[in-house]
Amino acid sequence: MLSYKFKSVLLIALLLIITGCNQPNTETSKPNDYLYNAVGMTMGTTYSIKATKLPEKFTSDEITRQVKVLLEKVNGQMSTYQKDSELSLFNQNPSMDWLPVSPEFYQVLAESIKISKLSEGMFDVTVGPLVNLWGFGPEEMSLSPPDESAIKDRLNQIGFQHLKLKEDGKLVRKDIPQLYVDLSAIAKGYGVDQVAALLEQLGIMDYMVEIGGEIRVKGKNSAGNPWQIAVEKPTEERRMIQKVLSITDTGMATSGDYRNFFEVDGVRFSHTIDPRTGKPINHKLVSITVLNPTSMEADALATALMVMGPDAGLQFAEKNKIPALFIIKNEKGFEEVMSTAFNEQVR
Repeated sequence: MLSYKFKSVLLIALLLIITGCNQPNTETSKPNDYLYNAVGMTMGTTYSIKATKLPEKFTSDEITRQVKVLLEKVNGQMSTYQKDSELSLFNQNPSMDWLPVSPEFYQVLAESIKISKLSEGMFDVTVGPLVNLWGFGPEEMSLSPPDESAIKDRLNQIGFQHLKLKEDGKLVRKDIPQLYVDLSAIAKGYGVDQVAALLEQLGIMDYMVEIGGEIRVKGKNSAGNPWQIAVEKPTEERRMIQKVLSITDTGMATSGDYRNFFEVDGVRFSHTIDPRTGKPINHKLVSITVLNPTSMEADALATALMVMGPDAGLQFAEKNKIPALFIIKNEKGFEEVMSTAFNEQVR
């Protein structure tokens, strides 16, 4: 008999803003701790912004208005669910000619190719057809895994090497007409960086920006300390804190396979697809948190490391000096493994 279970939440990782350094699992910040506190929806998920101080010439309402305009622009460029977004129109266009794109869209594609080359394809924004095939994209969810022939067919439709960029003129070209780009593993981080840049342009230098679990922090929190960010314990039953990070002036991204998956006859299928096999990852790494000056790069690197798994991922992080926290499932529960750069950066 077919058994089926699907879990989906707005955030891949629970990221709590904590005002106290002691007993972080009980003392969390409240909206009135901050002069600016905004929440909303964007990119199919939630966003949260906190600022300790505000410049006198801007009201909270005006800041929120500017943030919403910016996020609408980003969503209109990067969304796979919005049929008239710049990304969707590019995906629907079978042309293999050079096509002009917006500077912002080009920037995200260029960063994607950079991380794809660095990770030797473990991060690949063209893996969308496989994500959709397994039911984790805009296509209708299936109640069973796809057959091998369908996986093989879509493996022939992917590969970041088929996406060509030309800096002069901000031009993009497909090598194969069916190439499909999915920026869900990098666009939220990009959106965080754009909101952070807007806040700084407005003169706000103590802030936290979060979109769908990707974060950017600068300055100090309401208690005058570095921001206290909690990483969720990777369990299905209830939400608990695994570790609290004291950080500032950095981006952060967490990726995991414990919230967005389905099960068939007791076998779990994660939303994270390995571009080499066309199938969901199958290893003991259940959560990875990456720190980086930009949330966009942290976002992409977290996905790449999640695909690699605990051993290859740690080797990659050490080789490239990436601050990364690995949470690995073992017989006794969960084990934390930190890269050297992570140990040096986190207090």
